[in-house]
Amino acid sequence: MKLTMPEEIMLLLLDDKTGRPVGRPAPAGDYALGSAILMQLSLDNRIDTDPERLMVTSHKPSGDPVLDEALAQIATSLGLRDSRHWIVELGRQGDHFRHMILDRLVAKGVLKKEEGRFLWVIPDRRYPKAAEGEADVMEVRARLRKVLLEDDIPEPHDSLMIGLARATGIIPLILTPEEQEAVGPRVDQVADLEELGRTLSAVTREVYAMMLAFAGSH
Repeated sequence: MKLTMPEEIMLLLLDDKTGRPVGRPAPAGDYALGSAILMQLSLDNRIDTDPERLMVTSHKPSGDPVLDEALAQIATSLGLRDSRHWIVELGRQGDHFRHMILDRLVAKGVLKKEEGRFLWVIPDRRYPKAAEGEADVMEVRARLRKVLLEDDIPEPHDSLMIGLARATGIIPLILTPEEQEAVGPRVDQVADLEELGRTLSAVTREVYAMMLAFAGSH
């Protein structure tokens, strides 16, 4: 089953067994989801970007409600906006898009939805992976690991996925500590090949710098 980039990064951001989030705390995951949506739209030739603007090149619906809703927002926006604006704007809707993506993955049989109670009181919802989901995650991790450990020029899809993995702090789930030390520069080289990957990295750095500055002042 072919998964979209938002679906792939969502799978990587969930612990395989517990179904709980992994990686950097919010808002990294929100911006990564927003970026993944834009990346998939770009790969599908529905948007194009340059350093100054992001534009719609095709209004044709994809049949994916997440992608189509985001494309409609971009298409009806007044004025020229760049990719940074749309990463932040879609990221602000992270909860909304996350629930849509999770529901699609459950419907596809990739995830299981489990409702429970934490300490018998607080509602607790988890999304552990079904057998097919575990296979999908293993395939994605193996593919990205291969790109990072070899010197070949990666496909745009894999370069963008590695940018998402770097921004959300889940490279340690793809490479061993020894591999990370050996190919650290390769991670940045591959992640920065695409404009959207570079922009996501800049947005993530800026947000966390602001959060650290705020914490340090209180």
